[in-house]
Amino acid sequence: MWSPSDTPELAPPATRRPGAAMHQMLRELYPLGRSITGDGVRATLRVLATHLPAGLTAHEVPSGTQVLDWTVPPEWNIRDAYVRDAAGRRVIDFQQHNLHVVGYSTPVAGWFSRAELDEHLHSLPEQPDLIPYRTSYYSPAWGFCLAHHEREQLRDEQYEVCIDATLDPAGSLTYGQLVLPGSSDEEVLISCHICHPSLANDNLSGLVTAVGLANWLAERPRRYTYRFVFLPGTIGSITWLHEHRASAVPRIRHGLVLSLLGGPGHFTYKRSRQGAAAIDRAVALALRDAGTPHELRDFSPYGYDERQYCSPGFNLPVGCFTRTPFGEFPEYHTSADNPAFVRPRQLAQSLRLVKSLCRILEHNRSYQNLSPYGEPQLGRRGLYKNIGGGLEGQQWQLALLWVLNQSDGQHSLVDIAEKANLPFTLIRKAAKALRHAQLLAPA
Repeated sequence: MWSPSDTPELAPPATRRPGAAMHQMLRELYPLGRSITGDGVRATLRVLATHLPAGLTAHEVPSGTQVLDWTVPPEWNIRDAYVRDAAGRRVIDFQQHNLHVVGYSTPVAGWFSRAELDEHLHSLPEQPDLIPYRTSYYSPAWGFCLAHHEREQLRDEQYEVCIDATLDPAGSLTYGQLVLPGSSDEEVLISCHICHPSLANDNLSGLVTAVGLANWLAERPRRYTYRFVFLPGTIGSITWLHEHRASAVPRIRHGLVLSLLGGPGHFTYKRSRQGAAAIDRAVALALRDAGTPHELRDFSPYGYDERQYCSPGFNLPVGCFTRTPFGEFPEYHTSADNPAFVRPRQLAQSLRLVKSLCRILEHNRSYQNLSPYGEPQLGRRGLYKNIGGGLEGQQWQLALLWVLNQSDGQHSLVDIAEKANLPFTLIRKAAKALRHAQLLAPA
């Protein structure tokens, strides 16, 4: 079980580095009891609003609403839950850890035999010290999760069970949305799931990375409009798609699902269903240029909310950006996925990567060579001497020549960076220098 003493004391806000500030936000969010509906989601959005630029809005969709092929479920809230032995001692206690209760458990109160109780217990014999994370969203059930070695110590004949929870058919599903307008109404969608309780890497690392990105973007001129959505997994993205299919969905040009960005392991990007969409190529380029170990995977209809955005009726260009993917690290969906598992350095590195990605999206465009008949004389225009930011020699010359040669109105800067095997930032600087010399114009 995680406690504040498991992580180092944080510096004052004025001196805190980005990774440390993100980690503090993660610690603030960690204790909140989230699910796919309920007050835990609302409380999480209230915390996010204090860290985000102005404009985060909470949307409530009534339970029972038909959304695509799904129905918004009753709202679930839990006040308390426990299993007590004959001496009155809480041997399983929701107040000690959110994961102790199966998510969306139906209310229950009464005494059960050890054998009856055992049918409702979940543990991990292969990881006996960890509490698993289990849910029962759409099949009414109740249950408790606990460390396996604690389960083996339950030897009383009778246990008192209480789950003080409500499933309200007059409730609602809540999701949050922040829109940062750009000079164009074409949109970049950034999506994070917000439904996991007390799981730091799976859920919260994506949220705090998105918050860091939103704050960075808010301070800069933007070509694209950026839409951040914070929603419960599966049912939340389905609800959002249902509500925005005629408005925002047609404007989405690029999209990214963020999760699992604070744990160890190299970066992993799962391509969109389209496979070679601009977002897929831009992420690959950002990872290549960063020189950090990474893996690119093809689309699969199993995973996070990218599978909803990439369903064939929408087929949006949305990929999924993580470190070690879900289910591929031993802490996944257990109490070991706590704030001590997530490192500030890893959060900061993830934020740098998504910033680099946005720079590529913002500056990628096609140009027309204004002197296409033969190679223009660059020396007399000072371009070979003006090496820009300390870059010099053959690489700078190559960047200039590649941009001139490929700028026929059909090739973008991403195309050129890929083909030339040169950093996008260098290709962009070359294009800027050539425009200044009146050798290029936007196509």
